[in-house]
Amino acid sequence: MDLVPVKTPLVEELPQVEATQAVLPLIPNTEPGDLVHPTDEKDTIRRSLWASSLDGLFAAIYVQATSGVLLSNFLVELRASPAAIGMIMSVPMLANLVQPLGAYWSNHTTSRQNFSFWVNTPARLLWLGLSLGIGLTTLDEINPSRLVFLSLAIILASSFLNSLGTASWLSWVASLVPRQLRGRYFGLRNSIASLTALLAVPLGGMIVSHWPGGSLQGYGAVLVLGGIAGLMSLGFQRLMVDVNPQDQMRLLRKQQRRGERQNALTEGIRTWFWQDANFLIFLTYFAIWNFSVNLCNPFFNLYLLEELKLDVTLVTLYTSLSAGANLVMLVLWGRIADRLGNRFLLLVVGAVVAMTPLFWMGTGVNGLSIWLWFPLLHMLGGGTWAAIDLCLNNMQISIAPIHNQPGYFAIAAAIAGVSGAIGTVMGGYTAEVAGYTGLLGLFMLSSLLRLVALMPLFFVEEGRSIRHILQVWFPGRSSAT
Repeated sequence: MDLVPVKTPLVEELPQVEATQAVLPLIPNTEPGDLVHPTDEKDTIRRSLWASSLDGLFAAIYVQATSGVLLSNFLVELRASPAAIGMIMSVPMLANLVQPLGAYWSNHTTSRQNFSFWVNTPARLLWLGLSLGIGLTTLDEINPSRLVFLSLAIILASSFLNSLGTASWLSWVASLVPRQLRGRYFGLRNSIASLTALLAVPLGGMIVSHWPGGSLQGYGAVLVLGGIAGLMSLGFQRLMVDVNPQDQMRLLRKQQRRGERQNALTEGIRTWFWQDANFLIFLTYFAIWNFSVNLCNPFFNLYLLEELKLDVTLVTLYTSLSAGANLVMLVLWGRIADRLGNRFLLLVVGAVVAMTPLFWMGTGVNGLSIWLWFPLLHMLGGGTWAAIDLCLNNMQISIAPIHNQPGYFAIAAAIAGVSGAIGTVMGGYTAEVAGYTGLLGLFMLSSLLRLVALMPLFFVEEGRSIRHILQVWFPGRSSAT
């Protein structure tokens, strides 16, 4: 199947030199002067980015079907306790512990494309098994209480398989996107995913609420659609340019021997993450941040569905508003990040995100909360988290050495996963013991810890100093000084 190149302003901005540099790691025994037709390389990048964007679109459908408000509503329908829900929600984060193992395995393969396919395909097929279990439950073949354990087992297996391929995938895409366009491209790709979520979440909620056989059967149908979409996203990955990790390493060593980028490569090869002070500071921020965020974030939907007894259709509408705000802001955040750096946005927008849980205090089942406050809170969350997710991804790419990016990504994900899982379990235990009123104190604690987490960011070096940011904002004054 031939892809028709999409003429987008983003990809048209690819400079000839940068396009050459981006594709070089994919081609063995190639020197810059050996590329006779650099325009072909630019077209190769364009087709790969187009396929990656479609991969993100269908992956978003899969993610929305197997997580978030639809999964929370499914667990509430099964009458799972808050502690059980907290444990289930913590599984995807704990699964990040295997990312270093996945990075190690992927670095010893000859194809990032094949590695992604073989770890992600069974992970997504497993959700069709949960759909089958739901069907058997509605036929009284399986006790609903056992369905909770089946859900836990499938989430556990699927999450661990997904985590094995995450670091390799991120390194793969990082090899394809030129450095100066990363903010805009990932902003565009995430915008496509947000638009998909904007449409998919309320549609999924309507299917669950109005399915003739009941909400459990409705969620089973949603899982079938999500599983198919997940497999389609892997199909679009097959249309992207493959990356051979062995060729990348050979090229980097060859460039080092020729004296190109000698200092950077020598430092990167001799330094592992535990010797990289800058990366360790970032890990400190990442760990505290994920712990504090997951103290309460997984329980906002539980609060709406179980405590306030709001209909799932209404809650999915709130989620759509969040996705809409995320969509609108992503491209803007991407451009700002390209100009001012990721650390700047993580600090400024992070302060707003830190205060957001406090705005949930005082809400309840009343017209003001349901029709004004909850929609505004979800739009605020969607708009601000667009910047956080984008900049966290780009910052990891910026501070990780090229030769060992999968390893660095995996370590960061493992640290974040453990700290996030601990936060989720603690939040679930608090809701179980203290009741939903105890969540108010949990929200306050989460806000305080989020502010504390921002402190290490002031000491992370990303390549843009405060002076540089001031020069961007006040060019006349900077030139005068």
